[in-house]
Formats: sequence, structure tokens, C-alpha cells
Amino acid sequence: MLKWLVKYGALICVLNTILQNIERKMPYPLSVLADIGDYIFLFLMFIFSFIILVNPELIRRVIFHKAFGFLVLINFLNLLYFIFMHNIHDKEAIEFMLARGVQFSLFSISIYYNINYYKNTFFLHVSYAIFLMILVGLIVEPNIFSGRYQGITVNPNMLGAFSCLAFSILFLHESKKSNLQLFMLFIFFIISFASGSRAILVGIMLAFLFKYGFSIKNLGFGVFGVLLFLLVVNLQLETSINRYASQGLLGDRILQYEYGLKTFLNKPWLGYGLDKYSYIDKDLVPINLRGPIKGAHNGYLAFLVQYGLIFGGIIISIIFYKSTVLLRKFYRKKGNEVIYLFIISFALISSLFESLITGINAFHTILFWFALSFLSYTNYLNENKYN
Repeated sequence: MLKWLVKYGALICVLNTILQNIERKMPYPLSVLADIGDYIFLFLMFIFSFIILVNPELIRRVIFHKAFGFLVLINFLNLLYFIFMHNIHDKEAIEFMLARGVQFSLFSISIYYNINYYKNTFFLHVSYAIFLMILVGLIVEPNIFSGRYQGITVNPNMLGAFSCLAFSILFLHESKKSNLQLFMLFIFFIISFASGSRAILVGIMLAFLFKYGFSIKNLGFGVFGVLLFLLVVNLQLETSINRYASQGLLGDRILQYEYGLKTFLNKPWLGYGLDKYSYIDKDLVPINLRGPIKGAHNGYLAFLVQYGLIFGGIIISIIFYKSTVLLRKFYRKKGNEVIYLFIISFALISSLFESLITGINAFHTILFWFALSFLSYTNYLNENKYN
């Protein structure tokens, strides 16, 4: 049992975000799935903490492996920050630090012991799980164009993230597509636009760019995209295209950036604390705006608010350095590594208008850190000719 968890712990962690992001107001039994997801998360954190504690050799050989050194460094910065800024009674800060540390260790261990699975089959299982979630949503709420569609998830943007990433990873997967998988791609594509998320426009265009590059084929798809835009923009819908046409890519994000920046400047050097990720200080926001202003919706600004310029700047630098190295190493390679490269690139871009790469249980956030870990270890194997 423990060996199976070691090998597939990262898969469980990723799939569990589907349960954790189900709307708790859904009819029974869907309403209890989010609670089940929380229990699974706690179980994973506990069991992997136990595995690590009783296997000190695992720490030396895997967790402190050169390929995962950037994760160890971030965990060390979290510990150092906690010592400087928190005390033992800051329960939420402790929970964030421990959850991040165990999650990073879980990724390292799963990749180290099961890398072929995460290279070849992992993304197919993820796409099938999301497809099942969407099918359930269509049964519960089949009217996908009666406003912004969210299915059974907590909000439309979350559904957009699931469907767009599922479309992209299946689209980019090197395996030959079956009829079922072609149908899945169609459903993912439609649901992505029905969610009204503007980020999916970036994600889907990026997926086609990764697939076909600057080619005649992509030029044809570009023409199709323009025709689709002209057709949909005149309909009374709330799709991603309609929202982009009426609000642009950023829309109300500018106002949230403003108060996110004011929050950062209020405590610029050491920030608000580990428990304040994706945070805006409501005391700095006028009362009439406190409802709409819920977060900075910018991953980099969120880091600076959470950690301050000193620690946050170091962590952002680690992310960009590791991402740049991996993009340079893999951008011309073929195979399923390109999916991980896409996840990293999409996260870095969409973090300009979403609070990605900061939290614990968001789907794209988890995939981002997992993608960095996977490509870092794969690059190590390539350079040392172990594969």
C-alpha cells in the first residue's frame, strides 16, 4: 500500500483538487465530495509526513536530490520566514508551511520512483477524470450558455482552468487520438469558452502554438478563430469571447491590482505572512468596493504581499530562473515533455491576471509546481545519461 502511495501520490494529489473544488451547495451526494477531498488532502499530508520521518535515507537520496534543490530552497525560505515573522500560535501559517513542504516532497518522491508513468500515462488519466467531472456537471446543469457556466465547480473560472488544461494536455499528448478522445477535446473546447474565463483564450492559443508553431496550419486555425470570434461576439452570451470583447483581457483586474499594490506598499519589506496568500488588506479598500475586491488576481503581486520584497523577490527569482533554464532545455524537444513546458508557460503568463503559483490546492498551481519538478528531474537524467 505504501509503495503504491509513494508512486502515485502526486496523481492522487492532482486529482483530489477536482473534489476540493466542487461547489458545496451542490445536491447530495455531490455536496459532500469537497469534504471528502479535504480529508484525502489531510490523509496525504499525514501519510507522506510519516513516510519521510521513518525513512531518513529517502530525505538524503530523493528530497535533497540535486534536481529538487529549488524546492528544498523554497521550503527553507518558508521556515526562515516563519521564524522571523510568526510564532508557534500562528496555526494557519504553520499549516501553509507544512502543507507546502510535504507537497513538494510528495512530488519529488513520486517523480523519482515513477517517472515513466508521469511521462507517458499521467496526463491521460487526468484528462479522463476531468471529463467525468464535466459530464456530471452537464447532467446536473445542462444549460451551458445560460450565463457563465460553472458545472459542479466552485466558480466559472475554476471550471475554465480545468477544461482548458484538460483540452491542452490531451491535445498536446503524443499518443494517437481515439474517437472518444476527439469527442473529449470537443467537449473541453466548448466548456472552456462557456465558462467565460478570459484566461482560456491565452491557454488555447498557447496550446496551438506549442503544437504547430508558426506554421501554415496554425495560420488556418487563426483564420478559423477570427471567424469564430466574429460569429460569437454578436450573440447575447457570456462566453470568454463575449467577455473579452466587452471587458478586454484584464477588465476589472486593474482595480484589484491597484489595491493589491497598496496592500504590498503598506508592508513592502516582509509582507503580511505565510497565511496571507492571494490577499488584499480590506482596511485599505473603501467600504463600497470590499465586495468586488477579493484578491490581487496577480500571482507575482500575491507573492510580494505574502512574503514582502525580500523573501518574495527571492522566491520569484527562483521560479523565473528554474523556468528559464527548463524552457531553454526543452523548447525544441518532442514528446510529452512539451505538455509540462506548456503548463509552466501558461502559468507564468496567466499569473499576470490570476493568483496562480501561490496557493496549495488550485489545480493549475499544483500542476505548475509538479511540472517544474518533473522537468528538472528529467533534465538531470538527460544531462547524466541515466535514462
